[in-house]
Amino acid sequence: MPQVTLDQATIKYHVLGPEDSAYPPVLFIHGLCVDYRLWTGVAESLARSGFRCVMPTLPLGSHTIPVDDTVTLSFAGLATLIRDLMDALDLTDVTLVGSDTGGGLCQVVVDYYPDHVGRLVLANCDAFEKFPPFPFTLTLQLMRGPVSIKTMFTAMRLLLPLRHSPFGYDLLTNDYAELTKAWFEPCRNDSRICRDLAILARQITASDLVGVSTRLHQFTKPVFLVWGQRDRLFTPRLGRRLEAVFPNSTLIEVPQARTFVPLDDPGSVIDAIEKVNASTRLEVAAGTDAKA
Repeated sequence: MPQVTLDQATIKYHVLGPEDSAYPPVLFIHGLCVDYRLWTGVAESLARSGFRCVMPTLPLGSHTIPVDDTVTLSFAGLATLIRDLMDALDLTDVTLVGSDTGGGLCQVVVDYYPDHVGRLVLANCDAFEKFPPFPFTLTLQLMRGPVSIKTMFTAMRLLLPLRHSPFGYDLLTNDYAELTKAWFEPCRNDSRICRDLAILARQITASDLVGVSTRLHQFTKPVFLVWGQRDRLFTPRLGRRLEAVFPNSTLIEVPQARTFVPLDDPGSVIDAIEKVNASTRLEVAAGTDAKA
C-alpha cells in the first residue's frame, strides 16, 4: 500500500481507478476506530466506472503508523492534514465523501478549505451538537487514557458480543464481525496508536461542529446526503437538518441502513457520488451557456 509523508504524519492510502479519469478524484474519509476498508465496496464499483478513488487511513485509532506531530490530533488539525494530503497527492476539485466522525471532519474541511472541494457527499455522521452522540460520549471517556483504550479494545476484539454491543459497533452497522475485529488490532498491538487515540479523544468536544454548522450555508457547491433511516445515533431528523443548512443539497433516504451506509447499502453511496458529479457537470454546462 502506498504512503505519503506529511509534516504531521505518514499516511497510508489505497487507490483504485484510472489515473487519467475523466472525473474529479474521489477522496473518502472514515471515522474513529475505522480504516479505509469502510469504503472498499463503494470504491471498487466506482473504479470500474472510471472514477479515481483515494482511501487514506487517517490517525483515528485504526492507523498503523503513529503520528509525528500530536498537535494535529484535533478536529482542526486533522482538517489541515486532509488539506495537506490533497495537496501532496495533487488532488484538485475533489469529491469529498465522509461517514460517521469522518463526515464531521468533512464539514470542517469545507468550512476551512472550501476551494479544495468541488462537491460533498455525507453519509450518516456527526453534525451540530451531535458530536459525539450518546452512548459514545461514555465510550470516549474511556478512550482518554492509553491503558484504558488497550484494555477495552483487547476485550472487544476477543468478545464479539461486547464488540457488537451499543458501546461498540452494534448501533453502526448490521454485521461485518471480522472487519470490526481487525479495526481494533492497531491499538491492541501498539501503545503509540493508543496514545494517538487518547490525545484525540481528549480534544473532541461538541463545540468543534457547533461553530462550523453556523457557516455551512456558505458552501454553495453540490452536497448529497445519503442517510440510513435505521440509525439510532444520527437519526433521520439530523439528516434533514443538514439538508436545510446546505443551500445546494439533496437528501437520499436509505431505508435499511444504519450509520455505516457504505457497508449496509454501498449502492446508495455509489449512486450519490455519480449523481453529485453529474450535477456539477450540468451546473458547469449551464454556466458556460449563460456566458455564451
